[in-house]
This record gives sequence, structure tokens and C-alpha cells, in this order.
Amino acid sequence: MDPNVLIEALRGTMDPALREAAERKLTEGQKTANFVSTLLQITMSEPLELPVRQASVIYLKNMITQHWPNREPTPGEQPPFTIPDEDRQWIRENIVEAIIHSPELIRVQLTTCIHHIIKHDYPGCWTALVDKIGFYLQSDNSACWLGILLCLYQLVKNYEYKKPEERSPLVAAMQIFLPMLKDRFIQLLPDPSDQSVLIQKQILKIFFALMQYTLPLELITQQNLTEWIEIFKTVVDRDVPAETLQVDEDDRPELPWWKCKKWALHILARIFERYGSPGNVSKEYTEFAELFLKAYAVSIQQVLLKVLYHYKEKQYVAPRVLQQTLNYINQGVAHAITWKNLKPHIHGIVRDVIFPLMCYTDADEELWQEDPYEYIRMKFDVFEDFISPTTAAQTLLFTSCSKRKEVLQKTMAFCYQTLTEPSADPRKKDGALHMIGSLAETLLKKKIYKDQMEFMLQNHVFPLFSSELGYMRARACWVLHYFCEVKFKSDQNLQTALELTRRCLIDDKELPVKVEAAIALQVLISNQEKAKEYISPFIRPVMQALLHIVRETENDDLTNVIQKMICEYSEEVTPIAVEMTQHLAMTFNQVIQTGSEEDGNDDKAVTAMGILNTIDTLLSVVEDHKEITQQLEGICLQVIGTVLQQHVLEFYEEIFSLAHSLTCQQVSPQMWQLLPVVFDIFQQDGFDYFTDMMPLLHNYVTVDTDTLLSDTKYLEMIYSMCKKVLTGVAGEDAECHAAKLLEVIILQCKDRGIDQCIPLFVEAALERLTREVKTSELRTMCLQVGIAGLYYSPPLLLNTLENLRFPNNTESVTNHFITQWLNDIDCFLGLHDRKMCVLGLCALIELEQRPQVLNQVVSQILPAFILLFSGLKRAYACRAENENDSDDDEDGEEEDETEELGSDEDDIDEDGQEYLEILAKHAGEDGDDDEWEDDAEETALEGYNTVIDEDDCPVDEYQIFKAILQTLQTRDPSWYQALTHGLNEEQGKHLQDIATLADQRRAAQESKMIEKHGGYKFGAPVVPASFNFGASPQGMN
Repeated sequence: MDPNVLIEALRGTMDPALREAAERKLTEGQKTANFVSTLLQITMSEPLELPVRQASVIYLKNMITQHWPNREPTPGEQPPFTIPDEDRQWIRENIVEAIIHSPELIRVQLTTCIHHIIKHDYPGCWTALVDKIGFYLQSDNSACWLGILLCLYQLVKNYEYKKPEERSPLVAAMQIFLPMLKDRFIQLLPDPSDQSVLIQKQILKIFFALMQYTLPLELITQQNLTEWIEIFKTVVDRDVPAETLQVDEDDRPELPWWKCKKWALHILARIFERYGSPGNVSKEYTEFAELFLKAYAVSIQQVLLKVLYHYKEKQYVAPRVLQQTLNYINQGVAHAITWKNLKPHIHGIVRDVIFPLMCYTDADEELWQEDPYEYIRMKFDVFEDFISPTTAAQTLLFTSCSKRKEVLQKTMAFCYQTLTEPSADPRKKDGALHMIGSLAETLLKKKIYKDQMEFMLQNHVFPLFSSELGYMRARACWVLHYFCEVKFKSDQNLQTALELTRRCLIDDKELPVKVEAAIALQVLISNQEKAKEYISPFIRPVMQALLHIVRETENDDLTNVIQKMICEYSEEVTPIAVEMTQHLAMTFNQVIQTGSEEDGNDDKAVTAMGILNTIDTLLSVVEDHKEITQQLEGICLQVIGTVLQQHVLEFYEEIFSLAHSLTCQQVSPQMWQLLPVVFDIFQQDGFDYFTDMMPLLHNYVTVDTDTLLSDTKYLEMIYSMCKKVLTGVAGEDAECHAAKLLEVIILQCKDRGIDQCIPLFVEAALERLTREVKTSELRTMCLQVGIAGLYYSPPLLLNTLENLRFPNNTESVTNHFITQWLNDIDCFLGLHDRKMCVLGLCALIELEQRPQVLNQVVSQILPAFILLFSGLKRAYACRAENENDSDDDEDGEEEDETEELGSDEDDIDEDGQEYLEILAKHAGEDGDDDEWEDDAEETALEGYNTVIDEDDCPVDEYQIFKAILQTLQTRDPSWYQALTHGLNEEQGKHLQDIATLADQRRAAQESKMIEKHGGYKFGAPVVPASFNFGASPQGMN
């Protein structure tokens, strides 16, 4: 393509008046030869103005990410466009140089391009990449180094999350590059220039990506490990240039010197935690762990203690550097060798590093005053915890106090001294309480402390509720939250704790205090038996306060609080459920409205989901109150409508769950009007949400079958969705759900005149079996649609099978269906599926006009029944056990005195190690390992109940089986002889047991019926002592 034409079009995209025509020109040019390679030439053209080069590289990036790989055409559609081979070849030959020579703004986009190309082409058709990287890494021209390291980084990133056995192309390349990187780093260490430090940082990032999830032991020798460890220690230990102190403190962490330290520490902490801790690593790293701990761990720790010393001396240390330092030290607490080195310093670290980090700071105060909403978001952000030095300090404190002797005692003495100091700075009291709260779990397990904690709350926490300082009131609530499991000896103290927290929630003027109070109140109610009763009279104002705070803060932790409170106070909440739901619906609208207008709205999405889940919880607690549910339905339908009309895909799962909750008891005319809307959504947004729709669709079928059958359009829509899933590319999980729904309809509508649907349903399911099926679940589920058809009407099903014709399949569908079914009989799991198999086989063997194929497979039929009944017996026992478990699920009181370690003892995680070994053992094994699969448990689709699964269902598979065999014995002795011929003694005994169970179940059923109608309850049923179910047909008693 003519570069000048392309340049003019790219210029045009920056001019609003020309943009539309320019974009049309670009779209037309996309498929012409050399279009993509011309984009890269323009990107590399230095004389051109930068905006044009930027427009070019962005267009290039979009082309490569969308059209680089070859894609298989979908049947019946045009083959998708891919970038021509000659363009791809030209780009592979030139993109490395483009990255090396480009300015930063362009280089960023090009690294995304090379990442995609490596993903699809390396090593297959781009082995030359390794030669190119090697050439520039060894070049004396330092201007090449940063660019080529970015290319190598993308190569390593492509393999970062892959299993060890999939990383061999990377390991082969790194055999060449790792020594080069080490030598280059050693060469650069004396050079303090910005460029040198940027290159060092990039090498450290490559090393981290190489070993983050798998340490390639074939690349590590003791010699090169020693050299790398020395490099990391040098980087951590070296001084940062004095001029960096002129940079604003908020911007300093972004300087390359601090970034280098952060990455070096990240590597050291990761090696120690994942590969270097004997007793806590998987087997392949045992030798490495021993070596690392003995040869390197202490000398590294010595360097890190200097970092903490700088922090103590009020020298600047970047937050992530401090956090990673504390992470490494925390890992060392568990090992005798590092603990011995750390022990003399630990109390100084607690006092001079951990304590200051846990105190309220100037930065906290500034944020509280200027933006309390951001303060709340930051305090509750789990990602913030992940990188926060305060969280790392908290973890180190907890590990040291719970695992090593004397640390807890001295720490508590320090905290107590701080709390009782009359003139102590309130911020220091805050820090002391922060420390005590962080240790709550340990303190409540130690006999020496747990009885004192109530007095600590009474004397040092309760008074803070009247403090003028908002952060102290918030801390008081926070401490109550963490000590919510205290055994209060005085009811008055418990009442005081609840009253103070409740008042904070309702009356406090500071939003962060209200948030802490809300969480504290809920955990106290959940953990203190008497608390629920005390708060009960105040439930309306408490709920109103919670709803207002959720609306104001849009905080997800608070939606969880409301959900738990609803569950605790279901009766008290019922009268205000409508008011609460209206409030939540308005808050939801506000959240998604503002969320769509702002960038970075992930937090809002989580909160919105929480609100929808809370509405769902409200629906579940009022489900027995018809009139309230009807009022809630209108509010919920507005919320559902908003999401579906605006196509807010991320909330579909919650929306369909809400609709399901609204249809569990009955389906109103308004909810039936929702079905066509759901159908349209399915058509527009594809199959992705079919499994989320399934519970709602199941309710339409089973809760209001009369309306379903009153208008053919309802059944047509549901069938059309199932058919589309089974013939499309939705994946096997969705296909299993679609087949299940077809089965449910057949069973639900037995004797309801849907004969015309059966051939369609069966064909849709069995046609799927003519294409590749990867899982036994999908195979059995499709077969089960046919089995349900057999149960519905054997003649109709057999007629359907006889008339079915599938391409490339000469065998009769009837033969194929029956032989496949019997061959797969051991794949039918759970209660429902086995019961259906029994009922289907019963229908089959009872036929007077039997398909010819039955004579060929006759010897498999009774053994199949025996296998199914054996599984059913386990499944019924399992269900009974689960019901008993849920009835008497009482937790014993925990009295756990945690064991501290002596100075020369290591903390070995034996359970964790065993788990890692089990995982390693099972990695790569196929899924049908008996130990891992308990087939007595419910199957994933078993929750979709049908009429034959109901407790009072008169259809009993045991009784039906026994009755049919007895009938056959007299009506068709030769067929009975054929069925029972060849059974061995053990199989005969199994049949005897099945017959015995059939009579026991009949007696139990009759007893239940008499009891239901006010009669007597029978004891053990009277059952005949024996049946002759032997190998020869001697008659059934």
C-alpha cells in the first residue's frame, strides 16, 4: 500500500472534520497487501511527526492483537481475516529493531505487539528471535540494551504462568541469556546513571518473571546463585543518590533506584517464601531449600535489617521496599537459623518499625479530612493490603507473637505501657490498640490473656467512644470487631459494647466511624448469643443507618453486613422488607449510573453485585409472605429491566438469580412477561449466560407447568435456546445444562400432551453425540434426554429413533442409543440419573414389541440394573447422612493453646506439605480417579428437581423393577430366562437384596401415608425372608 496515502489517512483521524472519511479509508485498506507492514514502516519513520507515528502504532497494535493468529472458520461462515504471511514475515524481521530505536510512547505499544507475536509464533515459526536477542544483548552499543531487554521480558512473560513441562523453549533460551544478563548487570553496577539503573531494573523484572511460579533448577547452579544473590544484596544495600530527596515524596517510589530495590527484594522474598523454606516446599525444591537457608538466608537478612534501621532512623524508605523487607523477615521467623539472627532485634523492630507503621499518620489525617470516601475505600481495599507496609508489619507481628516465645509477652507489656501513659499521644494509643487487635486471635487462645481481654475493652476501649477524635472512635469499633469472640463474664459489658457501637452507627457524624461501627455491630451480633436479643428492638433504625451508609460510601463490605443482618433478623426485617428493597434499588441505580460515567469502576461493580445479592437475600427471608413477595416483585423487575435494557453484562448472573428467587413459589403474569425479554437477551448476547438463566428457566417449567403449556410460544422459546446451545460453541457445561432442561420438560409434562415435542428434543440431544464429546457428563446427559423420552412413552421414543437419520452414520440410531447407554451405565452418577436409568431400562424390558438390539445386549441388562441399584443405595445413604449432618451440626468450643517454638526449632507445615505432594501426584492424571470422585454425592445438575425427585413422588424405582420382573416371569418366561441366564451366585444375591429393599420401601411408603392421614406410625416393616432371584427362573415369591 502507498505509504503517503496511509499517512494522510492517519493524519485525518486526528481532525474531527476528516475523521470519518479517514477511518473509512483505513478500514478499506486493511485487507490490501503490505498494509500492516506499511504501518510498522510509518511507526519507525523518525522524520514523521510523533502524533502520526502514534496513530500508526495504535492501529498496528489493534491489527496484530485481532488478526495475527490463523483462526479456524466457523461452519457456514466466511473464513476470518488474518494478516497475510508476507506481512507477518516482514514484521517479525523488523519489530525488534523498531522497539530498540523507538521513543518510549511508541515502544510501549510495540511491546504489546511483540507479546502477541511471540505468543502465537514462538518457537514454531520464529526461532530467529533468540538469535536476534542474543546479538543485541552482546552488543557494545548500550543504546540497544533497554529495548532488547523489553523484547526478552515479553518472551519470559509469555511463559510466566505455564507449567514446568511447557516451559522448555524458554529454559533453552535462558540457558544462553541468563549468564549474559548476570554479566551485563555486574558491568552496570558501578554506573549510577539513570539509564544504567533503568536497564538494571529491567533485568530484575525478567528474573522475577522467570521464577515467580516455577524456579527453573536446570538454570541455577550454586556458583551462579551465589553471584545473583550478591547482585540482589548489593542493589538493596546501595545508597540512593542524595538528589532524589529533592523529588516529592509521593513521586519517589517511581524513581528507578527505588524500583530496582523493590524488584530485588521482591525476588529475595519470593525465593525464600516459595522455594527456600525447608519443610514448606514441594519435593523438587527440598535440596534447593536446604542450600538457600544454610548458605544465603542469614546474610540476606543482615542486609534487610539495615533497611529497617534506616526506617527507624527516619531516613526515607519507599513503601514497597519496606513491605517486601518485612515479608522476607516474616518468612525468617519460622526457621531456627534466621530466627537466631533476628531474635536480638525483634523487640526493637516491634517498637521502632512495626509500631510506627500501625499508628495513625499525617497522611491518614489528611485523607480523612479531605476525602473520607477515599479513606474508607483505601482501608477496605484488599489490593491495598497486598502492597501495604502496614499489612506486612501486622503479619510480622502476628507471626512473631504466635510462633516465638517471649515476643507476645514483651509486645503486650509495650502496648499496655503506651495505653496507660497519661500524657501519651492519642496516635500512639491508636497504634497500640491496632497491635492488640491484630493479635486478637492469639490472645483469645492464651489462658494468661483471654480472661483479661474483657477488662482491656472496659478500661481502654469503651472510653474511646466518647473521644473527640474520629479516628479513635473508629479504632474503638475496630477493636470490638476483632475481639467479637471474647467470652463476656459481665452481661453489662456486652450491652455497653453493643450500645456504644449502635450509637456510633446511628449518631456519629464521621463516615469512617459509622463504617467501622456497622461491621463491629454485625460481628458482635453473629458471635455473641445474647447480642441478637439486645439489638432486636432497634433493628429498624439500625437497618436504615446501614442502608444510608451503603448509599453514601458504595462500600461492598457493608452490603455483606446488611446481608448477614437480614439473615440474623429475618422476622424483624420482614415488615420493613419493601422499604429496604426500594432503598437498595435506588442505591443500585445510583451506583451503576455513576459507575458507567467513571473510569476504574471495578469497586462500584462489586458493590452493585453486593446490592443485588442483598435484595436476593431479602427475597429469601420473606418467601413465605406472599403479599410482601408480590410487592418486592415490582421493585425487582425495575432493577432487572434496567440491567437488561442497558445490557450491563457483568450483572446478568445476579439479575437471573433475582428472577429465579421471584419464581420459586409461583410465577406471576409479570414474570411470564420477562421470559420473551430473557429470550431476546439470549439471542443478542450469545450463550455465555445460559447457565445463569437455567435456574429461572427451570422454574418456568416446574413451578407453573400449566401456564407453560397454555401458550406454545413459551415452550418454543425454551426449546429454541436449548437447541442453539447444543448446536453452537457454548462449551460442554452449557450444553449439559441445555440437555438437562430438555429432560426436565419431558419429565414434568408426562401425560400432558407434548408428544409433538419429544422427537425434536431427542433429536437435538442425540445429534450432539454425533460430534466430538470430551466429558462423560455431556454424553450421559444427552442420552438421558432419550431415556426421559422412553419413560414418557416407549412407543413414541422408539418410533422417533427409527425415523432419525444422522449424516455419516449408517448404524440404526436405536441400536446405537441402546448399546451406548448400556456401555456408559457406570457413568450415570448421583440419585436422579441412576433412578432415570432404572425407570428407562424397566420401560424397555417390559415392552412386548422389543427392539431387536435387546437380544444382542440381553446379558448386560440385569448386571446394569445391579450396578445402578448399588449406586442408588450409596446415594440414598449419602443424602440421609447429609440431612442428619445439617440437623446436628454443632461446633464444639475451641480451646486451642497455640504452641510456640523454641529458638532452635523450625516451623514445619506438615499438612501444607502433604497437600502439595497430593497436588503434585494428581497433576496430569485424568479426572476419573476413584479417590477423587465420590459418585455417591449429588451431580452438578441434580439440584434441578423434577416431579420424580420430589419426596412424596409415588414412582419408586425399586418397586417398579421388582413388579416388572415378577410380571415377566409369568407373562414371558423365555424373555425372563434370557435376562437371568448367566447370572452368577453373587449377582443373584444382589437381586435378592434389591427385592428385599423394594418391599421395605413399599412398607415405609404405606406407613408414611397412614401417618399423613392421622393413622399410626409403623415400626420395622415385615419383609419376606427370601426371594429366589437365582440364575435359573424358579419363580418370585
